[in-house]
Amino acid sequence: MTGFRATVVIDDPTDCPVADVSEHTDEPVDSVSRSSQRTDDGTVIEEFGVAADASVDGGADVEMTPVQSNDNESIYRFERDGATDCACEIVEGTGTPVASVRAQDGALLVSFRTFELTEVAEIVDELRAYFDGVIVEELSQNHEDAIADPVIVDRDQLTARQREIIDVAHEMGYFDYPKGANATDVAEELGVARSTFTEHLAAAQTKLLDEILER
Repeated sequence: MTGFRATVVIDDPTDCPVADVSEHTDEPVDSVSRSSQRTDDGTVIEEFGVAADASVDGGADVEMTPVQSNDNESIYRFERDGATDCACEIVEGTGTPVASVRAQDGALLVSFRTFELTEVAEIVDELRAYFDGVIVEELSQNHEDAIADPVIVDRDQLTARQREIIDVAHEMGYFDYPKGANATDVAEELGVARSTFTEHLAAAQTKLLDEILER
């Protein structure tokens, strides 16, 4: 049995403490752990790891409590209001477990696995109902021995502007991990607002996904 692994970037995950911390550190936030149960008052407890010399002061509206530290990594724990919109919980609400979570430059990167490609598109649509700037950064087939199913994508489905935005974002390392540039950097290079960049990029990716799924 084969499947797909996708990494979705939520460029502006409102009220996400992990993303807030990543916006104020020079290093990405990795090793995010989430509790499977809420406390009696609906609070959710989470932990995350950052480079040992990274500062987590500022940015987040919740208290970060140091839990463990070594020469390479420091672990922090925090509590958040379970009533706020959480990208990870939205993904898992579709019946798909989250495989990993990380954050960088204020954006949240959520990875998950699905059996069908259509499920990826459905999850992206669900996230876009809550957040702006949701794009698919990585999409791959999980099994190395999977039977090849090549698809020819017609790039003419994209407008000239959409192709330009994807080309510039790719050249600047927007799709790399760690990122070579964030959404603000690419938008400035293109001479557009950050919201305009993410809207064009989301529209282009939707067209490409539709093209793949239909074929």
